[in-house]
Amino acid sequence: QVQLVASGGGLAQAGGSLRLSCVVSGRTFTIYDMGWFRQAPGKERDFVAFISWSGSTTYYADSVEGRFTISRDNARNTVYLQMNSLKHEDTAVYYCALRSGTGSDWYQYAYTYNYWGQGTQVTVSS
Repeated sequence: QVQLVASGGGLAQAGGSLRLSCVVSGRTFTIYDMGWFRQAPGKERDFVAFISWSGSTTYYADSVEGRFTISRDNARNTVYLQMNSLKHEDTAVYYCALRSGTGSDWYQYAYTYNYWGQGTQVTVSS
């Protein structure tokens, strides 16, 4: 059983920053890639960021490129999402997700991920 626990969400003002964390525990795979997705009310779950096992490969949605940074600490089984210059439209529930192995194919598609965290709410006031 693999568990992902996301934290760090909350209320921020436009232009502000938040850092999300996602801790992976349980019977984890030897290597795994990680992603962050978000879902706003009434909308589909959208890709936000991806990071490979080694950390050497990252991808971002166009809407967050240059503002968000994904990183990971494999010794702590933790992935981070640093969010700067927040905008009202960043308001959503943010989910971390894990997929076993490593490879950048189809990283933006939610169905390629095996496990999901419970989500953490991010609200940005304008």
